[in-house]
Amino acid sequence: MKKTKLVLGIAAGLLVALLAGWIWGASGRSAMASALQACELRGDLLGARAAVLDARVAIYSVNFGEASSHLEGARGLLGRADERVKSLGRTSDAMQIEAALSRIDDAQRMAGKLDQGANARAGDAAKTLADVLDDAATR
Repeated sequence: MKKTKLVLGIAAGLLVALLAGWIWGASGRSAMASALQACELRGDLLGARAAVLDARVAIYSVNFGEASSHLEGARGLLGRADERVKSLGRTSDAMQIEAALSRIDDAQRMAGKLDQGANARAGDAAKTLADVLDDAATR
């Protein structure tokens, strides 16, 4: 009888310790997940901005094919960033990202026509992305 009570007491203690550890571990998980999502968003935005700036250098060097490929890479990164921003519920940032995507499309179209004005459009997109990054940094 004493052994049974002892075994049941140990099992109950282990169960309580396991439950307390699970609750303690889960308590900070949501904050960590949102911080991870914010870091991934920032990484996508920085990568897109870098690709747009690379495209501007290529346009300046009159290498429109390379500029177009950089702009295409920026479009892919901004597509992911747009999904993340919408999942976070940041509508103002989503609107700015869509504006940057529109400017990138214009720049790529102009680069396809070998127009140096693509540099200005890409510069506008880079400025918009810098604004989104500044907004994200203050949050």
